[in-house]
Amino acid sequence: MSDPRSRFTFLPWLLVGFGFLALAISFSARATLGLVMPLLMQEFGWSRSFISGAAAATLLVMALTAPFAGHAADRYGVRVTLTGGLLLVGIGCLIVASSNHPVVFLLGFSGIAAVGFGFVATHVVSTAIARLFDENRGLATGIATSGATGGQFLIVPLIAVLLATLSWRWSFLAVGIGCLTLAPLLWWTLSGKNAPAAPVQRAEAHTLSTDLRFVLRQPAFHILFWSFLICGYTTAGVIETHLIPYAAFCGFGPVPSAAAYGLLSAVNLAGMVAAGWLTDRVNRVALLGSIYLLRGLSFLLLMRVGADYETLVAFAVLFGAVDYATIPVTASLAASHLGLRVMGLSMGLISAGHSVGAAAGAFLGGYLVDLSARYDWVWLSSVALALMAGALVFVMREQPRAQAVPA
Repeated sequence: MSDPRSRFTFLPWLLVGFGFLALAISFSARATLGLVMPLLMQEFGWSRSFISGAAAATLLVMALTAPFAGHAADRYGVRVTLTGGLLLVGIGCLIVASSNHPVVFLLGFSGIAAVGFGFVATHVVSTAIARLFDENRGLATGIATSGATGGQFLIVPLIAVLLATLSWRWSFLAVGIGCLTLAPLLWWTLSGKNAPAAPVQRAEAHTLSTDLRFVLRQPAFHILFWSFLICGYTTAGVIETHLIPYAAFCGFGPVPSAAAYGLLSAVNLAGMVAAGWLTDRVNRVALLGSIYLLRGLSFLLLMRVGADYETLVAFAVLFGAVDYATIPVTASLAASHLGLRVMGLSMGLISAGHSVGAAAGAFLGGYLVDLSARYDWVWLSSVALALMAGALVFVMREQPRAQAVPA
């Protein structure tokens, strides 16, 4: 007969694995749109602006969904939130795979799947991990949320193979089937006592409005929100959108440019796990502030790439180490300074800020290049903002005031 205590110890790490897989497949579904863009333009005659607009609309829906997804995780637990999100992503991808009309495509990707992306997100996974782990919380968060970049490194190449050998429809079909397969497995694994439930409520009702007022009154929330908004600008905004075009601008071909970006993604995965491990062992404020400062300095290296491919590779390694490394540290500080009861809502709002920053970085980056025909101002703005985020974080205390954290 198995020891129930051993099973109880194993289950939290099983959730870490499922969190990694859920994020990997969700982020891969988002990345698939970029892979199939040329084929959609060729088959349907859709413009690049239309498909880019669909991507922008998806980010907007995700930003609007994130706080509600976080509040749902607070109130109903991660089992309902993640499983429901996976079902929505899966259904949305199946609709896209069968679509021939732009309205149907938008409904599937920028509507149904986009809401699912907002639920299968790092803030939901990190909230679940925080409620299950007292020890090794940072490490567990780093491993689970590294699925966000692990999907780009592990699953997207497999999707590209389907794209090359079959068709773009099979790419979305495979992602949809993967989501619909993972959802019941996650639901069963987190059934009953296995699920990390929402915190026990006090006698008084905790509505979304009362929790929101509490969160917005906390100085720690504003520091984490604005620094994470800048994080979105300097990562998903300018790097994920403009790094490969910048490499082409410097004279590098598609293969070496993609290789450098692939290296960045691989180091990014390791960087998230390392940051989570350090979160459990060092001063978290100093760690998060240092990550932002190092990120800012890395852009100075990017400005010196010129025609030197080795410098681009060096940037990929340096930036990859601090790319998504902010996630486990930010989640840990949100748990301790804002409280586990409202952590889902708090991280949802913070993640929405990240999406807004990403959209601003993507748009302003393109605008500044069009204005000056150079990338210097894009990277200089990133240097200034990353240094600002680091300085902002250093204002925080490592340990919160006890009365600020709700039960």
